[in-house]
Amino acid sequence: MNDTRPRCDYEGSRYQDEFWTPDRTYEDRVERIALQRLLPPRGRRLIEIGAGAGRLASLYEGYEEVYLLDYARSQLEQAAHRLGHDPRIHYVQGDIYNLPFASGFFDTVVTVRVLHHVVDLGAAFEEIARILAPGGIYITEYANKRNLKAILRWLLRRARPGENPFSLDPYEFVPLNLDYHPAMVDWELRIAGFVHHGELSASFFRVPLLKRVVPTNLLVALDARLQRPLAPLRLTPSIFVRTKLIRQQRATDEMARWRCPTCHSLHMEETKEGLACHDCSRFYPKESGVYVLRADLIEGAASRS
Repeated sequence: MNDTRPRCDYEGSRYQDEFWTPDRTYEDRVERIALQRLLPPRGRRLIEIGAGAGRLASLYEGYEEVYLLDYARSQLEQAAHRLGHDPRIHYVQGDIYNLPFASGFFDTVVTVRVLHHVVDLGAAFEEIARILAPGGIYITEYANKRNLKAILRWLLRRARPGENPFSLDPYEFVPLNLDYHPAMVDWELRIAGFVHHGELSASFFRVPLLKRVVPTNLLVALDARLQRPLAPLRLTPSIFVRTKLIRQQRATDEMARWRCPTCHSLHMEETKEGLACHDCSRFYPKESGVYVLRADLIEGAASRS
């Protein structure tokens, strides 16, 4: 059965250059601070899902293996161009609802500015839990619909159509751009087997006027001072959460790395050209340094001999 859930696809865009302009230097810096505070400094295997052009990859230097996964291959090609040759880093085109890795393969998973585009949190968290080893760390960031500006708009009767910061339903202000209530994110994480191990609020001063008149260094320094003490209020537009997987995983082949996204077999053979599944005979090419592991792009392809 085809999966009809919509995906946000940045294929062909210059997101890194067009979105992360000097106007968003403040957001970039405070997000880096929050992630670095929550991220274990060292580890064996880390994957960033929705890594785009690798904006945050410099924070993963303490990991033996780093996997940058995105739905759009062009984003990963931009990442490879920006980051240069690093044998620790692997680029994978894949789908958050159907991750092409063996169960329990990673000890750390990161998603930043990704849940904003995910329509089925429960399914995404289940897949992330599957690829994490027991006790593994998952760090995520999400857009908070119960932020202070949204609350003020609501109280002043200036809320946008459909915007209610106190309801648990996600607020989709444009297609595939969703803000989530913290209680909803907490609930879905618990169902998937995660427990909280830390939380930070970020982007306290995401106001265009403030960013124009106040020096960026000062805003960043103030934000860094407030991220931890004011986190319990959950009033910022961006919230970072560190969780730990407590759910027991079903044993898998310790030697397996890849999982076929079509038939879910672990019998995958890797060559310089790509990955061949011995069970369903699909072949997943490696193009411009990127493993193409989206099932919808390989439908009907035969394995190479």
